[in-house]
Amino acid sequence: MTVLHDLYREHGQSPWLDNLRREWLENGELARWVERGVRGITSNPSIFQKTMTSGCEYDHQLVELLAGGLSVNDAYWELVLTDIGGALDVLAPVHEASDGVDGFVSVEVDPTLARDTEGTLAAARAIHQRVNRPNLYVKIPGTAEGLPAIQAMTAEGRSINVTLLFSLSRYAEVIEAYLCGLEACEGDLSRVSGVASFFISRTDTEVDRRLEAIGTPEALALRGQAAVAQGQVAYQIFRQKFSGPRWAALSARGARVQRPLWASTSTKNPAYPDTLYVDRLIGPDTVNTLPDATLEAFLDHGTPARTVDADPDIARAVLDRVSGVGVDLEAVAGRLENEGVSAFVRSFEDLLASLVATADRLMGGDR
Repeated sequence: MTVLHDLYREHGQSPWLDNLRREWLENGELARWVERGVRGITSNPSIFQKTMTSGCEYDHQLVELLAGGLSVNDAYWELVLTDIGGALDVLAPVHEASDGVDGFVSVEVDPTLARDTEGTLAAARAIHQRVNRPNLYVKIPGTAEGLPAIQAMTAEGRSINVTLLFSLSRYAEVIEAYLCGLEACEGDLSRVSGVASFFISRTDTEVDRRLEAIGTPEALALRGQAAVAQGQVAYQIFRQKFSGPRWAALSARGARVQRPLWASTSTKNPAYPDTLYVDRLIGPDTVNTLPDATLEAFLDHGTPARTVDADPDIARAVLDRVSGVGVDLEAVAGRLENEGVSAFVRSFEDLLASLVATADRLMGGDR
């Protein structure tokens, strides 16, 4: 038993691993993480860009795929879905034992579609239909254009991880899309699942930059507080939305809540504790997806205690004070959303270019 098991059994939070490497599937490292208490996996284009360009583990399959006539883009998806399939196998027992609460593996649609509703919807459907596993989450960006796709996929009975959330207002819209999708779904609602991924540390990075630019003592005293406060207020919104008559009607049909998932939970500022974004956001019906280094830190010296709703009034007061000194949190969220989409697109495009270069090196020719 580890502190990760305590996190789930005593406090209702599911620790997930925000990383996936093929070597972990082959050498049993991923299975060992599950034994230590990890209950799900998230991936994104940046993770695949890093793992596919750091060695030669993918070279043999890449050559076979290209020799078989696939384009580099199609070969990329074969490589990705091979890893996702292996992870789904490892997490399947967790999914079964938890009655479908955990054991999910997330894969993101083509990030270049983040502003394309119909393209996102088609891509998400294609991945769901191809993989066809009950513990798969397809990740759809929580952009304005992504909202209709989230609602439509939920209405079709497909499970979605909504990613790249930075604002409370957009989070409320994502919950509304999920609820509307459930209401329109004619299938078994107990088979539909969802999480909404609120990015945490990046908010502090941008808010702190603006607070330092303001430079007043009051502004500087607020550094390192906005991200946790925003997550805690998001949890209040979650509790409010998934209660009352509307939710009771859906719950009676077997519906599951769309759990808030804390993402980007490694600290970017070395002056902050390395478990800051874990220790302060623990509570029932939540997920925290952590890079392996942050998981190791929490295993070593984390504090498993319910904190996410310890003092909601203080959390709201922090956000009010941040706004009061001149930081526009909606503007912060807009900037971070654009930067997040752009970062994933760059990783995706850089990876495709790297695969082209690898193919040319291994096979010769101009691709």
